[in-house]
Amino acid sequence: MNRTRSEKLGLFCFLLARYLFGVALGIGLVFGALWVVATYLGRIGGGKPATGIPWPIIAAAIGLAASLILFVVAHYLSRYSDPLKTYGGYFAQQRAARKAAGKPTNSLIREPINMTSTPTLTSPLPAGLMKTDLPLSNRRQGKVRDIYDARLADGRDALVLVASDRISAFDVVMSNPVPLKGVVLTQISKFWFSMVAAKLAGKVQHHLLSTDPADIPGLSDKERQQLKGRVMVGRKTKVIKIECVVRGYITGSGWKEYKQEGTVCGINLPAGLKQCDKLAEPLFTPSTKEDVGHDENISFEQACEIAGTDMATKLRDLSLAIYIMARDYALEKGIIIADTKFEFGLPVEGGPGGEIPVLIDELLTPDSSRFWPLDQYEPGHDQPSFDKQYVRNYLETLVNEGRWDKTPPGPVLPDEVVRNSLAKYLDAYRMLTGKELSV
Repeated sequence: MNRTRSEKLGLFCFLLARYLFGVALGIGLVFGALWVVATYLGRIGGGKPATGIPWPIIAAAIGLAASLILFVVAHYLSRYSDPLKTYGGYFAQQRAARKAAGKPTNSLIREPINMTSTPTLTSPLPAGLMKTDLPLSNRRQGKVRDIYDARLADGRDALVLVASDRISAFDVVMSNPVPLKGVVLTQISKFWFSMVAAKLAGKVQHHLLSTDPADIPGLSDKERQQLKGRVMVGRKTKVIKIECVVRGYITGSGWKEYKQEGTVCGINLPAGLKQCDKLAEPLFTPSTKEDVGHDENISFEQACEIAGTDMATKLRDLSLAIYIMARDYALEKGIIIADTKFEFGLPVEGGPGGEIPVLIDELLTPDSSRFWPLDQYEPGHDQPSFDKQYVRNYLETLVNEGRWDKTPPGPVLPDEVVRNSLAKYLDAYRMLTGKELSV
């Protein structure tokens, strides 16, 4: 796993402390018992009883003291090494997760310690894709995606959505890419779109037509190679101006509102909830979809005013159904989907089914959702995550040090942050699909 120096030193101290503690405790118990036996036998046999404290017991005491000091050092380092948490708390979380999954808990200590959910990335990374310039019409650019219009071979009008390797935080695009991030996001979306089509057939349509660059007319072989793994060809739709947010856990802006008002997006919640607690039922909390600036949370009634009551009701029901399907599946794979957002559109071609919402854009990726590792879940504080919260945490250190003010241009991310970020995305893909995404 890729870790910062503080993380590596903290984990080294923790493992060394465990080793010293076990060895010292073993030596102390064995030689302590022998010393007691020798003293007892000396007394009843008329011999000279053992006197003084033998050196192995002194060495054991020193080892125990050293291990305690190392535990303290490891705990101190863990406070500054997200997502490392208190090590004792880690084992408690692991044990609770295994118990919830119906697995034995007495073998926990024999399992490999995985303090972060980050696979090793040691091979050189390719150059990241920051932008595209394809010979297609109507190019526009979002924070992550480049979007084009295209006419397919069968005459249908379609959108070409290219997931670049740009990464944004606090509504600012960073100055350097996370190589292959766009590929991972596209493949995760493709996985979920396939599941939606299989499990919710007849309830929801989606826009994805193809992920094969060969299906896009007018491109050269070089351009198609550039798009490999990171392009979605989708149906054209008229976008419904609502972000369909579903929250299964209380975190982020919802937690901030709850602490002040006892509500989330105006919905009353029970008193006494802790940060990151699971909600009794997932909540549909829509927001506006702004072309410029920040989206704003709105009530369901306001969503009805924007989209119409019937359409807003459809969007709510579809969003909850998709979230519940994905939440239950991901939980079996060791991932908590704390919240997510969906976007819908209406077919531009009209005709029968013209009022049936079409699921568009990306779907249930670490960029549009909060993914938490189940085995480290513990309400009461922020959770380790598979999403770009890792990058946000790094950027917050720059803000606190006065090195950035959350305005463009975004800073250059260090290589270690880039690699760790990509590793988290890859780990999410592996856990969800059961496959390794070759990099």
